[in-house]
Amino acid sequence: MRIKNQTISSQNIHNKVHDWIKKFPSLPFILKWTLISIFIGVLVGSASAGFLQSLDWVTQFRESHLWIIAFLPIGGFGIGLIYHYYGKELESGNNLLIDTIHEPQKTVPFIMAPLVYVGTIITHFLGGSAGREGTALQMAGAIADQFTKPFRLSIADRKILLIAAVAGGFGSVFGTPLAGAVFALEFLLIGRIRYHAIFPAFITAIVSDLVTKLWQTPHTNYHIDEIPSISFAHVAYAIFAGILFGLCAALFSKGMQKTSAFFKKMIVYPPLRPLIGGIIIAMAIWAIGTTKYIGLGIPTIVESFKTPLPIYDFAIKIVFTILTLSAGFKGGEVTPLFFIGATLGSALSLFVPLPTGLLAGMGFVAVFAGATNTPIACSIMAIELFGVESGIYVAIACVVAYLLSGHSSIYNRQIIGEPKQTQFAEDQGKRVNEL
Repeated sequence: MRIKNQTISSQNIHNKVHDWIKKFPSLPFILKWTLISIFIGVLVGSASAGFLQSLDWVTQFRESHLWIIAFLPIGGFGIGLIYHYYGKELESGNNLLIDTIHEPQKTVPFIMAPLVYVGTIITHFLGGSAGREGTALQMAGAIADQFTKPFRLSIADRKILLIAAVAGGFGSVFGTPLAGAVFALEFLLIGRIRYHAIFPAFITAIVSDLVTKLWQTPHTNYHIDEIPSISFAHVAYAIFAGILFGLCAALFSKGMQKTSAFFKKMIVYPPLRPLIGGIIIAMAIWAIGTTKYIGLGIPTIVESFKTPLPIYDFAIKIVFTILTLSAGFKGGEVTPLFFIGATLGSALSLFVPLPTGLLAGMGFVAVFAGATNTPIACSIMAIELFGVESGIYVAIACVVAYLLSGHSSIYNRQIIGEPKQTQFAEDQGKRVNEL
C-alpha cells in the first residue's frame, strides 16, 4: 500500500513538473544556461583577469626599459615561427570563431588560448601597437568550446556557448558587461542580432565581469566633464562628427585588409613578416622619439578627454597599428580604435563647437562601431563608460559611423544579414546567412 502511494505521489510530482514546463517552456532553457553560463563566466573572467594583469606589468616594464623595443623584430620572428609550425589553422583568430559559430565543425583547439596570450604579451612587451579584445575573445572561445562534448551540447547549443564566451571575453576585458553581451549578439551578422543566445550572453558577460573584478583587476575610468543640452545645432554637429568617424573606420578596415595582403604577397615565408614589420616599427619609434603610439595608448586616450590633441595623432596610430597587426603580431584592434577615435574627436573640438570630452567619447566608440559594424553595442558601451547623459550624442555618432563605413570590417568573416543599402547586396550578390 505504501509503495503504491509513493508511486502515485511520484507520478503527481512528475505531472506537476510537466505542467510547469508546459506553462513556462523557457524554464528548462533558463535553468540549463544559467548553470553553464556561470561556469563559463568564472573561467573566462579568471582568464581575462590574468591576461589584463600580465598586460599591465609588461607595459610598465617596457616604458621603464625602452631599450627592449630593439628586440621587437626578434620577438616578431618568434611569434611567426610559433604560429607557422604550431598554429597555422589559428592564424585567422577572431574570424575562426565567427566561422565556427556560423558553421560549427571541429572543436576550436585549446592551444589557441595560450598561443594568442603569449603572442599578445610579446607584442606589447617589445613595443607593438595592438589591443587586447582579440586575445580575450580567442581565449574565451577556445576555453569554452572544450566543454561542448562534456556538456553534450547540440550544434545549436554549441553556437550559443561560443556566443556567450565572446560576450564574457569582451565584457570582462573592458569592464562593460552589457556592451559585451550585445556585441556578441551583433558582430556575427551585419544588420542582425542573434536573439536566441541573448540570455546566456548576458549572464556570461555579467559573471565574467564580476569575476575579473573579484581578482582585483582595475579598468580605466573615463569621464566627460560637460555634456550640452540637446538642440538642432548640436545634433547636426554630432552627425557631422559621425561622418568623419565612419570614414576613419573605413580607412582603418580597408587599410588593414590591403596591408595584410601586401605583406602576404611580398613575403612568402610567414615568420619573416613580423620580423620585417618589427624592424620598420622599431625604427619608426626611434625616429619619432616617443612611445606614445605603441601599446594600448591608454594615457593618451585619457588625455584626449581633457584637452584637444594634435590632428595627426589618430593618423600615426592608424599607421602603427596596421603595420603591427598586418605583419603578424598578435593582439586586438579595438583599443587602438579607441585611441584613434578619441584622439580624432579631441582634435575635432578645435573646429566643431562641442566639448572636447564629449567629442573624444563619441569618437572613442563611433570609430569602433564603424570598424566592427556594431552600433548598438558601442552605444551601450559608451553609456556604461561615460554615463547615460552622453547617450543621444554617442548613439548618433555610432549609427552614422556605422552607415558611412560601408560593409568593410576588421572581421572579414562577418556576413551581411541585413545590408546597409539594399542595392549593395543586389549588386554584389553577397550571401545572407539564414541561421
